[in-house]
Amino acid sequence: MVSDPVASGLVTSLARPGGNATGWANILPETSGKLLELLREVVPRASRIAVLGDPTNPGKVLEFKALRDQAQALGLTLQTVEVPTPAALDAAFSAIGRTLPDALITLVDAVTFTHRQRIVEFAAKHRVPAIYQVREFIDAGGLMSYGLNVASMFRRTAIYVDRVLKGAKPANLPVEQPTLFELVINLRTAKALGLTIPPSVLGRADDVIQ
Repeated sequence: MVSDPVASGLVTSLARPGGNATGWANILPETSGKLLELLREVVPRASRIAVLGDPTNPGKVLEFKALRDQAQALGLTLQTVEVPTPAALDAAFSAIGRTLPDALITLVDAVTFTHRQRIVEFAAKHRVPAIYQVREFIDAGGLMSYGLNVASMFRRTAIYVDRVLKGAKPANLPVEQPTLFELVINLRTAKALGLTIPPSVLGRADDVIQ
């Protein structure tokens, strides 16, 4: 999963990769700012937001920048909580528990996705409203997510694998970008947190877990 394969130096351009790699770009930096906007709508009092992720991950650098820029525009304070490895999760939880931010954003990567159940349970235990980038966190009991539909992109990836195995050159296969984004809300979690999801947000949801 790569946010910007051109900026990461993996391909020459999205239209013509030019090398031996192709696939899809998740363009998560372009939707990262939306996470803060949604949090503000659901938790209007929120001013201090913790961001759980790995800022040293090359695929996440642009996402952290997008969040910082949007936070500055909205007058919010961000607390970056680093989790470069699974072993860092306990320390990250301790850091968030000490400051108890008004809300939490979790950026998806190999560590956070694999340990999504622990992250969701931590947010619930400390009653911290949290938003995630993919719906799998919501299926695990998280509050809400906004971002690409990973399953749909994996299906597209299978088509590319088939084409390469049949002789197509990766250099000639355009890097795809997601066209399907979804807002998923877990009303059971909202009720447990004592939150009322505004009708304006519910009306935009692609899926609501009752």
